Amino acid sequence: MKEVGTEVKVKSLQKALEVLGCFVEKQPLGVTEISEKLGLYKSNVHNILTTFKAMGYLEQDPDSGKFRLGMAIFTLSRALRENLDISRIALPFMRRIADESGEVVYLSIPRGDEVIYLEAVYPESQKLPGSIVTGERAKMYCTSVGKAILSRMDEEERASRIQGPLTAFTEYTITDQRKLEEEIRITGERGYGLDNMELMFGIKCVGVALINHSGHPEAGLSISAPSLRMSEEKIQTFAGILHHYGQEIQKRL
Repeated sequence: MKEVGTEVKVKSLQKALEVLGCFVEKQPLGVTEISEKLGLYKSNVHNILTTFKAMGYLEQDPDSGKFRLGMAIFTLSRALRENLDISRIALPFMRRIADESGEVVYLSIPRGDEVIYLEAVYPESQKLPGSIVTGERAKMYCTSVGKAILSRMDEEERASRIQGPLTAFTEYTITDQRKLEEEIRITGERGYGLDNMELMFGIKCVGVALINHSGHPEAGLSISAPSLRMSEEKIQTFAGILHHYGQEIQKRL
């Protein structure tokens, strides 16, 4: 629905979204039903539907030829829910983590074989904006938080996230499948993941998974710092801080 007081500048996009909006009221729907409801030519409706189908936003029944909402819609809605809920819940605790650690703190969610960074919080001493990483992605296998999340998945799901060639981003990136599986096993045993300059040279990270009420890793928290500041003692301290506040976040998921 068009927002009051705003101007629709892309009419073709408006029509496409109006077609998609028809599925809120009823599913499945055919070309004729949508055409009559919106007053659009059948050829236009068909082109819009097939485009949404190609992108995964719609699925088509092979027998009836009618359409229903696809999994891409579910992915969007889930991302919105997690973004709103996870960010709202985690941000106050992330500020405490940043102040106690003196380093930047990230909130991430898993998507396919990557993690997406939702939030970043810097300690007061750094005075840097936290929005610069919003939406950025990184491979799970070379990030501390990605490894932590992988370690809390079942074997089948974990395998699906790390299959295929492992690209080296630095000379420290683990590209051998067996070594990566061992690293994930160790991560699970100690309860936190490490990025030993595997994604970016000169940067180390420690991360933990955030487990929701159903026992699934829904997100993760990580602390990132220049490698010279990441001594073994600091890593242990940061892991403890993340576990402490991570448990508080998990109680609210």
